[in-house]
Amino acid sequence: MFKATANVMLPTSIIGSLPRPTWYNATLGSKSFLEAMVNSRYREQYEDAVSSFLRAQEVAGLDICTDGDAHYDEEVGGMSWQSYPVTHMAGFSKEPQASIYDVGAVAYPRGHILHDFLEARVFPKIVGPIGRGNLQYAAMWKVAQRMTKRPVKFGTILPELLAASVADDYYKDPIERTMAFSAALNAELNELADAGCPLIQMEEPQIHMVPVRGKAFGKLDVNDLVKIFNATIKGLKSKTEVWCHTCWGNPSQQRIFKEVQSYQPTLEALNQIDADAITFETCSSGPGDLKAIGEIIKDKKVVIGVIDHHTLQVERPDEIADLIRHALKHIPPERLIISSDCGMGREGMGRRHATYKMVSMVLGTNIVRKELGLPEAECLAADARYSLTVMKS
Repeated sequence: MFKATANVMLPTSIIGSLPRPTWYNATLGSKSFLEAMVNSRYREQYEDAVSSFLRAQEVAGLDICTDGDAHYDEEVGGMSWQSYPVTHMAGFSKEPQASIYDVGAVAYPRGHILHDFLEARVFPKIVGPIGRGNLQYAAMWKVAQRMTKRPVKFGTILPELLAASVADDYYKDPIERTMAFSAALNAELNELADAGCPLIQMEEPQIHMVPVRGKAFGKLDVNDLVKIFNATIKGLKSKTEVWCHTCWGNPSQQRIFKEVQSYQPTLEALNQIDADAITFETCSSGPGDLKAIGEIIKDKKVVIGVIDHHTLQVERPDEIADLIRHALKHIPPERLIISSDCGMGREGMGRRHATYKMVSMVLGTNIVRKELGLPEAECLAADARYSLTVMKS
């Protein structure tokens, strides 16, 4: 169900995370979100952080906002993206332990920055049936949505990555473990949709990773992973808009593969998921897959990344406009959405760089909107009336 992007041409958004303000030093840890919000200092810092994230997006002129993933703690490599669910769901031990990541192509040597990412995998283990526990996604979304009239998107990691991240003393095999995560997330996300969230983003299915990493757990092929995705979002599409975020990885804003990867081997499988829209990295990975994407993804909206989350170099509006024009050769404007490649808050980028990347994205999109006769978004950050420098005409 298109809610956030209904009747909007070339809407703009970001994938999710933004760099934390330096003053935001409160941590959630394993405490439940609602319990933490009882503490006046945590509540003030959390709400101020969410407000600053939303305001930066509004000033840039984005159509769809996020809460900047403000509930994630400041962990090495952005590890809170994975540690938050497993430290708040039911069925886990109280004590964390070093965990082996059961996914191929992640053996980074000592001395490489991504080895720190592996060392940061200190999670509790499964000791009983997995349940929703204290995820409390609806409460987090409500905090953000009551601060803005623009639609707020909420994202979460998918079950196969969670299942690959933790030790397990309860389930018989990784597939059973994965399906338990899927069922628990499905219940949580349906509550989030029932609360009114207009857009839910499912992050990092391993479908597109199979050609480079092999079958998940050595057993699950792309068709199995499609079934897991669809089971996890069962019931959502009648209530809210659902995006599938595909990514090639960016812990500490680093590339995890030496070579640029292609989506083309798995586009047919991705086309079988029940999402309303699919995101593709087309800035950092290049636009080479756009023709194939346009030929295969016909009944969903396509979200293209036009800013690179790996680099501090701010893309120019004309560069972004060129990439959008290229995409429009293969994807009609009514099915095209403009975004970042991935999150910008995974330890490595500053707030000012992220802000100006968002501004540039809107300005570049406005160039194309003007060419197509579409309304342009207001971008207060680029309004000449508010410049602190007087420019000669």
